[in-house]
Amino acid sequence: MTDQARNRTLRNWAEIIAFVAIVVADAFGLVPITQTLFLLPLIWVLLRSRNERWSTIGFYRPDNPGISVALGVVAGLLMELFAVYVSTPLISSFFGVEPDYSELKSIQGNLALLFVFLGLSWALAAFGEEICFRGFLMKRLAQVFGESQTAWVVSLLLSSVVFGWGHTEQGVSGWVQEGLSGLLLGVLFLATKRNLAVPIVAHGVSNSLAFVLIYFGRYPGLG
Repeated sequence: MTDQARNRTLRNWAEIIAFVAIVVADAFGLVPITQTLFLLPLIWVLLRSRNERWSTIGFYRPDNPGISVALGVVAGLLMELFAVYVSTPLISSFFGVEPDYSELKSIQGNLALLFVFLGLSWALAAFGEEICFRGFLMKRLAQVFGESQTAWVVSLLLSSVVFGWGHTEQGVSGWVQEGLSGLLLGVLFLATKRNLAVPIVAHGVSNSLAFVLIYFGRYPGLG
């Protein structure tokens, strides 16, 4: 390995560590509001320091926007229905406890609050988390492992674990369920030539359906 390649690898690892440190700090309640508000500025600084564009981590207009949106909508609906009626019950049964979504119980029956959370979810989760976890983190992890096909699979698995860890406030069942959701979103990212459009739409639609179900009191783990 040349000195230049070694330095590039060390820099990638440093960026990954900085990213994960914010996620871990958030898991221990040390980050106010949400980790996304800290991760996005970090990513902006790191990309600028390398003269990289957002497109290098998959955030660019897809070739077929309409198809991407349609795929994202279908994928998001299927993901959330699978989570609510299949994976969450199985995970909850295995661990003996449902995910803890009690902090969202205030949305139940409150239409104004539902719309507030829908807006925040699209901005911070759909766009924010996909740029952070599927875009930036997966790219950097793949780079340190050589950007081969195997490297991207390893990146998918590791980033999904970190994504799940970023939701520890939901309890162990929520941690695992979010990790699984991150895995599915990562698969969508890889399957669409590492473009973030489909994962962003899928994430937004999935969360939107979840919030609507919470509004009607039909979601597990509300307490």
